[in-house]
Amino acid sequence: MKEYREEEEKLKWEGTFAEYLEIVKKRPEVAQTAHSRVYNMIKSAGIEEKNGQKIYKFFSNEIFGLESTIERLVEEYFHPAAKRLDVRKRILLLMGPVSGGKSTIVTLLKRGLEKYTRTDEGAVYAIKGCPMHEDPLHLIPHHLREDFYKEYGIRIEGSLSPLNQLRLEQEYGGRIEDVMVERIFFSEDKRVGIGTFTPSDPKSQDIADLTGSIDFSTIAEYGSESDPRAYRFDGELNKANRGIMEFQEMLKLDEKFLWHLLSLSQEGNFKAGRFALISADELIVAHTNETEYRSFIANKKNEALHSRIIVMPIPYNLKVSEEERIYEKMIKESDMAHVHIAPHALRAAAIFSVLTRLEVPKKQGIDIVKKMRLYDGETVEGFNSVDVEELKKEYPNEGMKGIDPRYVINRISSAIIRKEVPSINALDVLRSLKDGLDQHPSITPEDKEKYMNYIAIARREYDEIAKNEVQKAFVYSYEESAKTLLNNYLDNVEAYCNKNKIKDPLTGEEMPPDEKLMRSIEEQIGISENAKKAFREEILIRLSAYARKGKKFDYNSHERLREAIQKKLFADLKDVVKITTSTKTPDEAQLKKINEVIARLIDEYGYNSTSANELLRYVGSLLNR
Repeated sequence: MKEYREEEEKLKWEGTFAEYLEIVKKRPEVAQTAHSRVYNMIKSAGIEEKNGQKIYKFFSNEIFGLESTIERLVEEYFHPAAKRLDVRKRILLLMGPVSGGKSTIVTLLKRGLEKYTRTDEGAVYAIKGCPMHEDPLHLIPHHLREDFYKEYGIRIEGSLSPLNQLRLEQEYGGRIEDVMVERIFFSEDKRVGIGTFTPSDPKSQDIADLTGSIDFSTIAEYGSESDPRAYRFDGELNKANRGIMEFQEMLKLDEKFLWHLLSLSQEGNFKAGRFALISADELIVAHTNETEYRSFIANKKNEALHSRIIVMPIPYNLKVSEEERIYEKMIKESDMAHVHIAPHALRAAAIFSVLTRLEVPKKQGIDIVKKMRLYDGETVEGFNSVDVEELKKEYPNEGMKGIDPRYVINRISSAIIRKEVPSINALDVLRSLKDGLDQHPSITPEDKEKYMNYIAIARREYDEIAKNEVQKAFVYSYEESAKTLLNNYLDNVEAYCNKNKIKDPLTGEEMPPDEKLMRSIEEQIGISENAKKAFREEILIRLSAYARKGKKFDYNSHERLREAIQKKLFADLKDVVKITTSTKTPDEAQLKKINEVIARLIDEYGYNSTSANELLRYVGSLLNR
């Protein structure tokens, strides 16, 4: 706490306007607009490029699977607004389904600004003692601003507020250079640079909550309601000046509140009390759901506001792997963090959630499961990235409905409580999701039938994962077996492509390439007789490329070949697994094998003893069907 206080003291700064101008000369960024500050804050966290997609690190630890939405938000709103283009005169409206990440995005921006204003590049200065934390450059008279721009390269927007106009004359005798300036730090709790407004009962909610109000106790002292000293500049719009103003569920607000936003967004000022228009520089961000938005635009009375709003759809995430990360994050933040959740339990739930959000593809030869895999970046035979883009264009509003992450977390909690064991697996989660559909208030009977089918699909996907997991754990020298099989396959492919023979390692005689062996591997990943030549040539090209770079081609060098080798090994092992897991009274050798597998599942695959035993029993029953 002592260190924190010392740090706070170091950051503080106070000086005259003349001294402040010296800071502006050295660091013009201190005089940037609210929109520019937000954009630079996002940029300062770093930007990565991944598969042609920009990843903004500012959001990447909290928002998952919405990379293209975030990129659009930054590139189409924050960036042009920072460059003083007309976009900054619009209200940013995040529109999307419940629990889709709208509030999280706004919270990240608010928390980020609080931290950013404590850095050198994000430093903000204001006229000392001003309740609206006014920009000190407003002190420069309008007729001198053109000269100021020529000398400093900074444009000044907005007029000095009535209160500071009065203080300049009375406290400083009109001497602008003597006006005191201080460094400020944004804080939602202290109402500095961040304002939040929530709708309540329109009959009781007062416009003063937004624009401030008259302080009746001071009227006798100052003699007039139009004296700025008799006015409290403490509304949310006053306090959010220089930063960000959040309107929660904006479209639920009464019309009289929304009209204030017309001039604030377009002209950068608003009306308060008996004063001239008050300048304010703030980024206005609001969020709402689709139903509210549709009824808002259907009302002709709102047309003036329509044109001042930029709507950014925030859909649900449509990638299974990212959905898993959302659940992991939510569990980490809850009191369930101590519960052992077996590997792939969250994946099974994520598969179900994503399926409910996807639209059935129109494109021939592709079903909803293949679409789900393609969206998650998996390889699907016969499809490529161009197909993914085409699928996305089929339904531009995809992801605006379906099951929300909160429902899944609620059902996982329910599964934990019901089981009374500090460990749950995928079957517990899927069962709980299924049971909860009856209690979900917004699910229609048609949706329920569709969702039951998606639970069945998620279960089938999990069955495959579970079988592979156990078979992988059964291969004692798995890597060795895989390497041997791979090298054998590569020798044969090389001989086949170069039209050579292959030497038998035992007899030394020359033999034609082993077609049976090659096909037994290729068939595992659905490579047809007609496609085998192209696949083998692709492998040979990859092999040569590795050799040219002096790199070793190994088991992980070609994703699809690795999958084929795995499946071939597993197919050969299936009977061993079946007998060992399903025997009611295993003999000593079988028991030893089971214990080895359980140990491997615990040490290498992230299970605990309860979930490992449950997995083995379940896979045994699957293989015996």
